[in-house]
Amino acid sequence: MKTVMKCLAIGVMLSVPSMVAAEDQPDARPNVLWITIEDWSPDLSCYGTKGLQTPHVDKLATQGIRYERAFTTSPVCSTSRSAMMTGFHQNYIGANQHREHHKQPLPYGIKPVPHLFQDAGYHTSLMSRKTDCNFLPTEKDKLFMGEDWSERAAGQPFFTRVTFGGTHRSWHRDPLRPIDPKNVEIPPYYPDTPFVRADWANGLEQMQLVDREVGALLKRLDDEGLSNNTLVFFIGDHGRCHIRGKQFLYEGGIRIPMIMRWPGKVDPGQVNDDMVMSIDICATILEAAGIESAVPLHGKSLFSDDVKNRKYVFAARDKMDETHDSMRAIRSRDYKLILNLMPERPWCQFNRYKEASYPVLAEMNILNMEGKLTPEQALFFAPSKPEVELFDLRSDPYELNNLADDPNQASVKSELLKELNNWRENVILDQGVSDEFRAEGVFPAENPMATVGQWVSESGDKYDFNTTGWPAWYPTRTLAEWKQVRDQWEPYVFRESEKAVAHPVIKYVGRDKSKNKKKKK
Repeated sequence: MKTVMKCLAIGVMLSVPSMVAAEDQPDARPNVLWITIEDWSPDLSCYGTKGLQTPHVDKLATQGIRYERAFTTSPVCSTSRSAMMTGFHQNYIGANQHREHHKQPLPYGIKPVPHLFQDAGYHTSLMSRKTDCNFLPTEKDKLFMGEDWSERAAGQPFFTRVTFGGTHRSWHRDPLRPIDPKNVEIPPYYPDTPFVRADWANGLEQMQLVDREVGALLKRLDDEGLSNNTLVFFIGDHGRCHIRGKQFLYEGGIRIPMIMRWPGKVDPGQVNDDMVMSIDICATILEAAGIESAVPLHGKSLFSDDVKNRKYVFAARDKMDETHDSMRAIRSRDYKLILNLMPERPWCQFNRYKEASYPVLAEMNILNMEGKLTPEQALFFAPSKPEVELFDLRSDPYELNNLADDPNQASVKSELLKELNNWRENVILDQGVSDEFRAEGVFPAENPMATVGQWVSESGDKYDFNTTGWPAWYPTRTLAEWKQVRDQWEPYVFRESEKAVAHPVIKYVGRDKSKNKKKKK
């Protein structure tokens, strides 16, 4: 169902002055509470996910709008958050490299959204630690005025953001409602093994814990009498932290939950099918508060015809830590096209974070090396990628069948590439991939050790990994090494809900002691 605004909606809000009301008259502009959860797809009971219960988020959805086709602009936190902190695609503002080492101020006169609210007389606060922006200023106290909406002046409206980080690896078990792994649904690009099911169920249990945190925060709004004049957004910063999810442009990496509640302004119980992006929230909340940005945002108001008539959403991925890769994507209602700008590199090239955090990475590497994966599952462990991937999402929602070379899809491929290239050239001013970033010929042709991680740990004084990234040797471990890693994970993955089991420390994925202080001559 399309969004239906009541008659008092945006027109009245835009008539409110953007300056603070006089002291003897309370400011009638809405408060804004933006709730973010980390590393999570629409794996919630209100989205139909099996096995878990998220009653507090489900209730929020019944009180407003649940967006079925919501997407982030990037599949990792710092780049996605940089976009959501400004309302612009991360490449356009030079914030597209995850863990940017040389952060710069925002270009083109762009201001962070909290600064726009502060300039308009709002109190701004961040009720959690993480900003994680790839631009300056990046510090919490330079982006926000305080840490809680209670710090505002009497009658002053607030703009508050909060992040619940529990859904970021690692995960806690839920002793109040443990989930039976037999009751979860595993995507077909994973092998259906007890190990995979247990890890998936553990993640769903952590979401149940986060759901209770969200519920407590919403109850606080009620208890303080603020709910009726507070516009609430609930969103994931990017997709789930599983293989083929976070860090990649498949649905598991960029499709996110998005829920909006605005009592008295938005009818409850709506399910919206528009093509929406995370950066649309920025335009929506600014419009609701009667604030104009001096630089027109890339995001559009969720109440606008721009969104209702939108045909495509776009996303981009560049480096992840020191793992160098580059991808661009365009998605319509029916199709997804991914352009791999570094097809010579494997999907599963070395990444410290993933090897230290993803139990199923060990499970699937072992099964792949033993020839026990299906062709669709094994494809993600190939030593290189196709330049173009094209998926018909109507018949292939899990993006398993690449149609890029299908002559029957030639016109679709051509049209999507044309639109993607226009976005790259004229919207985000895409810098593409430099020779330095590609780092061809920088490293030895083959890994001389059993694991890439060991070589990286022992070679940090000889190479500038901040510039070249880590080598893309593949596979990153031998079969014997991967079996050792899986053995480390097993007691943790299968731990009982009320039993404490230490998170394993995986070999060769710790930080190298040199910290790249010495550079190769």
